[in-house]
Amino acid sequence: MKTWLVNGRDAFKTQLWPIPTIAVVAALLLGLGLPQLDAGVNGHLSGRVSGWLFGGDADAARSLLGAIASSLITVTALTFSLTVVTLQLASSQFSPRLLRTFTRDQFVQATLALFLATFTYSLTVLRAVRSAGDSGQREFVPNIAITLAFVLTVASVLGLVLFLAHLTEQIRVETMLRNVHRDALSTMRAVLTEGGPAVTDDRAHEPQQPADAVQLLVDDEGFLIRVDQGELVKVAVHEHAMILLDVYPGSFLVTGTPLGAAWPAGGGRFDEGVPDRIAEMVAGCIHTGFERTASQDVGFGLRQLTDVANKALSPGINDPTTAIHALGHISAFLCDLTDRDLGAELLRDEGDRVRVTLSRPDLATYVDLGISQPRRYGATDPQVLEKVFQVLLDLSHRVAPEQRPVVFDQLERLRATVDAQSFDSGERRALVGLGLRIEQNLRGPLSSGSTA
Repeated sequence: MKTWLVNGRDAFKTQLWPIPTIAVVAALLLGLGLPQLDAGVNGHLSGRVSGWLFGGDADAARSLLGAIASSLITVTALTFSLTVVTLQLASSQFSPRLLRTFTRDQFVQATLALFLATFTYSLTVLRAVRSAGDSGQREFVPNIAITLAFVLTVASVLGLVLFLAHLTEQIRVETMLRNVHRDALSTMRAVLTEGGPAVTDDRAHEPQQPADAVQLLVDDEGFLIRVDQGELVKVAVHEHAMILLDVYPGSFLVTGTPLGAAWPAGGGRFDEGVPDRIAEMVAGCIHTGFERTASQDVGFGLRQLTDVANKALSPGINDPTTAIHALGHISAFLCDLTDRDLGAELLRDEGDRVRVTLSRPDLATYVDLGISQPRRYGATDPQVLEKVFQVLLDLSHRVAPEQRPVVFDQLERLRATVDAQSFDSGERRALVGLGLRIEQNLRGPLSSGSTA
C-alpha cells in the first residue's frame, strides 16, 4: 500500500475533526435537499404514512427545530469538555503517549459527528419553514425533514447515554492497557514475521558492508515513522547498489547524522554523481514526523506500556498496583516477541537477490525497554520487583537457547537491585527463590523454545 495512503489513513483515524466534519457537510446537504423532496410529495402521501410524520404548523415546527438546535449544541459542548478532561487525565496520570489512543477512538468521533450533524441539520431545515403571509406566501412545513430531525434527536439522546458509559469504561487503566497491548500486538504481527530455521538460514545471505561504503546522511529530522521498502528496492536495483539502513521506525533522526550506507552491488566504486543521487532517492523513502506512530514501530506500544508503569511508580501518583498490571501486559508482549524474527530484514529484488538490509531492534533492546525503568523506579517495593522477576520467569519459559543471555543479563541486574535494598528476610527469600527458578529454567531443557 502506498505510504501516503497509509499515513493519510493513520492521520484520519487519530484526529477528532475529520469524521465530524464529514457528518456536518452531509447534514447540510441533507437539510437543503430533503425539504425539496417534501415540497414534491406534499399532499400525495397516504393518510397512514402522514400519521407518522410531524403534523404541526409552521410555528410549532420552528419551536421544535429551535429547541433541538439549542439543546444539541449544549450537549456537544458537554461532550467535548468531557473528552478534553479525559485526555488531560490520560496525559497527566498515565502517559502523554496515550493521547493517540483516545483521539483515534471511533466511538467518540462518531458521537461528536452525530451531535454536530443533528445541530447542523436542524438549523438548515429551520430556514425552509415558511408561514402564511399577507403577501400571499403559502405556509410550508417540511414534515418529512422535521420528522427526521426528531429521529436524529432521539438518536443523539441515546448516543449521549452510550457515550457516558463508553467514557467511563475508557478511562479505566485496565481498558487503556488492554487497548495499547492489542494495538502493539497488531503492529508486531504486521511488521515482524515468525521466526524459525528458515529465517536463521536466511541470515547467511545477509550482505556485509565494505569499509569503503558510501555513507548516507539524514536530511530531515524527526521520528522515523515509515520506510518505503518497495521503493528502496527499486532504488537499489536502478542504481545497481546495495543499501543498508542503520535506523528503524521509532528512531529519532537528526539532520546530518548517519542514516545508513550504500555500495555497488558488483563491487568497486560508484561513478561520479551516483552517491548523491542514491542519497536523494533514499531520503524520499524515509518518512519522519514529530511524534511516534504504531504504523511500523513495534516498540511504540511497549513504550506506552512502560510509561504507564513508570508514571504509576512516580511519587506524585504512587500506584504500584497499576505498575504491576502494566508489567503483566509487558510480559505477555515480550513473550510474543520471542517467537518473531528480530534480526535485520532483508529485502530482495525480483531475482531473489538481497538488495536492502533494514536494521531492527533485537530482543535485548525490547526487554531492556520493558523492564529496566520499572526495575529502577520500583526498586524499593518488593511486590514490584517480584513482578519484574515474574516477567523474566515468563521469558525463561519461552526464549530460544540463543536468547538466554538476554534473560541472564537482566537477571543479574535485577539481583543487584535487590541486594541494594533493605528488605526483610521473608521478602528477600521470596525474591531470591524466584531468581533461582529463572536460572533453573534457563539452564534446563525447558528453555529451548518451550512454552511449558
